[in-house]
Amino acid sequence: MRDGRIVASKLGKQFRRYHAHRPRTFQEAVAGGLRLLSPVERLWVLRDISFTVPQGKMVGIIGTNGAGKSTLLRMIAGVMKPDEGSGEVHGRLGALLEIGAGFHPDLTGRENIFVAGIVGGLTRREVARRFSSIVEFSEMEDAIDNPLHTYSSGMRMRLGFSLAIHLDPDVILIDEVLSVGDFAFALKCLNCILEFKKQGCAILIATHDLEVCRQYCDRLLWLDGARLAGSGPPGQVIDKYLESMNLAEPVRA
Repeated sequence: MRDGRIVASKLGKQFRRYHAHRPRTFQEAVAGGLRLLSPVERLWVLRDISFTVPQGKMVGIIGTNGAGKSTLLRMIAGVMKPDEGSGEVHGRLGALLEIGAGFHPDLTGRENIFVAGIVGGLTRREVARRFSSIVEFSEMEDAIDNPLHTYSSGMRMRLGFSLAIHLDPDVILIDEVLSVGDFAFALKCLNCILEFKKQGCAILIATHDLEVCRQYCDRLLWLDGARLAGSGPPGQVIDKYLESMNLAEPVRA
């Protein structure tokens, strides 16, 4: 039984917007004045976000584009530092934040598996032992020795997902990657995620697919206006979310 969980407490992230004519070089800064180097506006993209994802639970994040879903996942993963609050991951992390994140385009699929696997916490021997299973799940046998830059976005997603689940994660973060690729492989990935959930993984997923949220998530977080606009059972949160947009039925992305 896996033992992973996520605890977020009053998380906040602030972005800075700079002048359109901000100097790009030292010479431009001297000629144009240092005042253009300062941000003209500071915007809170997320603020006061608190939640937990217990062992064996799947929590979804919904909201319109730009609501801060990806930013929240990146702070939980440690890729982005919060400006206030904290986000803690207990257990080994498997993160699918973007297609092919951490892969090098000039390396082959085989080489990328070894490099990314070791960066993800496995030894070279452990990667070698799992290599065949990683390739088999990704269905990339015919292209595994080709450079990554020859792969389509769907092929990179397959390889990235397969590697992530073979890291033996206790916590899984997913950012819309299931929307890339063919339906059969997306279903295969979803079934794999649900199996990890049964084993005790804590799963946090950002998605526009409200049907997936309604059927498989235990709880939903709705982000709007940099704040947590709703949190609770999927059906209730989805209804309020759709009502805010004057929609009657879920729309699959």
